Amino acid sequence: MANRLRDLWRRLRPLRTDYRYDRLMAAFDPQEMLTRFKERAASVKRRPLPPVAGEERQRFVEQAQLDFQDFAMIADAQASLEDGILTLRVDLRPPDQRS
Repeated sequence: MANRLRDLWRRLRPLRTDYRYDRLMAAFDPQEMLTRFKERAASVKRRPLPPVAGEERQRFVEQAQLDFQDFAMIADAQASLEDGILTLRVDLRPPDQRS
């Protein structure tokens, strides 16, 4: 009995994954994702400094700067979802050189 259940589970596992993928893709909105990244970038800016000093404080500040940069860069991207492929276009040129 246990072997039959295990075999059945193995055969159904890909179906369950495909089903979840289809539901996820039907509900996925790239613009909502970009909005969440904008919110994350803003929350990094509001993040209070912990009560540490010296090298630990400097590492925290550096990490916060990198987090903000990463979140803000993705938030500024142009997103497209075509044939199940999410593409993010990030223009890294200076503002005066953008089209």
